[in-house]
Amino acid sequence: MGALDGYRVLDISRVLAGPYCGQLLADNGAEVIKVEAPGGDMNRWFPHDVGNGQSSNWLSANRGKKDITLNLKSPRARELLDGLVAKVDVVIQSFLPDTAEKLGVGYERLHAINPDAIYCSISGYGAKGPFRNKPGFDTTVAAYAGIFSLTGEADGPPLRPGVAAIDMSTGMLAYGGIVSALLARERGRARGQRVDVSLLESSVALLGFHGVAWTAGGVVVKREGAGFSTLAPYGVYKARDGEILIGAASDLMWGRLCDVLGAPELKADPRYVKNTDRCAHQPELRVEIESRLAAKGIADWLVAIEKAGIATAPINSVDTVLQDEQVLANDMVVPARRPDGSTVDLLGLPFKLSGTPGKPGAAPPEPGQDNEAVLGEYLGLSADDVAALAAEGAI
Repeated sequence: MGALDGYRVLDISRVLAGPYCGQLLADNGAEVIKVEAPGGDMNRWFPHDVGNGQSSNWLSANRGKKDITLNLKSPRARELLDGLVAKVDVVIQSFLPDTAEKLGVGYERLHAINPDAIYCSISGYGAKGPFRNKPGFDTTVAAYAGIFSLTGEADGPPLRPGVAAIDMSTGMLAYGGIVSALLARERGRARGQRVDVSLLESSVALLGFHGVAWTAGGVVVKREGAGFSTLAPYGVYKARDGEILIGAASDLMWGRLCDVLGAPELKADPRYVKNTDRCAHQPELRVEIESRLAAKGIADWLVAIEKAGIATAPINSVDTVLQDEQVLANDMVVPARRPDGSTVDLLGLPFKLSGTPGKPGAAPPEPGQDNEAVLGEYLGLSADDVAALAAEGAI
């Protein structure tokens, strides 16, 4: 059994953060009903098109769900939604606050229908403040929250982070908030309650020690490229056949690296004795290191540097990572079955439970794939009833 077997989730969210949260719940055993507008979630048409009329964006966040379509502008569809809300444990929605109220999926209304349900609201800029109704997207919020200012080379322009870290981390935090609220309900600490997460709050939390450098010490950290201005050598260096990350984060490790590089004389060079010295002479230090690295290929250096107890890694491309034996050994690439019987490889569950292991489910569904099954099971509607609802545009 999965950790969340028996729980029912209504996922009314769109795009990435909310759907990814729903996928995590489904992977751990919850029955997750994805609710889309009759035309489908916009996420279905985002890049990249990977065939079968599906996008990689959609496939990455909707595994293991059932799918129904509801036109929430239709009074009849709202009645159906109310009936479903009354029978689930969790509702996830990501509309702007005012839009959620207009569509009838605001907290107060749904809480009155089912006081025991956990209601998770995912927004761009938070539930309070002057920007509560401002649309937020991964890149715009990352720029607003200071993450762009920390990304890129020191003498270059700010850059977009290479992954959708804000959306994905928000989905993970939503998952944690929902499971925490379910635990509080199970322990009698609360009935249903509201869980608020936002891209902005996730972004600020991700500032981590960079944020605390300012709150506690008044230090405004600047972008530093692949390395650090306060640690050296620590960054990406050129070897004979490519680039390698090396992190000699202490004076002891620096001495070991000098031995690995066959350059013990560098340990006594006054420019490089202490970390502060090395940081003050990083351009010269890079020349010294890369002139030695040019003697061998990355594979040889990885073995030697790791043997010396120094942090190092190759600069892998995505295709290399997803064929790597360590990644595969930890089940981070898993097959998912499509409705037609074919399979598609998706990314695995990023945490594992020994007693109630998660089980990634089927490939993401087609729009309305489970209209008849879900509305029949939850609301007792017949096939003819469902057909009539489709004819009137409610689903």
